[in-house]
Amino acid sequence: MFSHVMLGTNNIEESKKFYDSIMKVLGRGEGVIDHKGRCMYISQSGVLGLTKPINGESANHGNGMTIGFNVANPELVDAWHEAGINNGGSPCEEPPGLRSSGTRSLYLAYLRDPSGHKICATHFVAN
Repeated sequence: MFSHVMLGTNNIEESKKFYDSIMKVLGRGEGVIDHKGRCMYISQSGVLGLTKPINGESANHGNGMTIGFNVANPELVDAWHEAGINNGGSPCEEPPGLRSSGTRSLYLAYLRDPSGHKICATHFVAN
């Protein structure tokens, strides 16, 4: 559904360190800094980019916005959460765990990245 997601940051290196750690848990490689100074995580299913805002203003997080990463199992959700906290992220919402949404069960963990963006690791539990 999505081709890419770009997140604004005021500190590319700090954000790269954070995202490198959580993407490694998900089996992805380190981000690559392109010729414009952006950090890009490129996969067959899409791109996650970190960039300083092109309008020259300070980056800020979107209130009410969450970006979710699809994760293979609850253990990887927990490892993702721990890697994020150990690399500049901060926990938000409830601790990692099982949640129900209608007829679905999800194992979730939420973090704020170093720029304040809310992100989530999601494992869809088979019913």
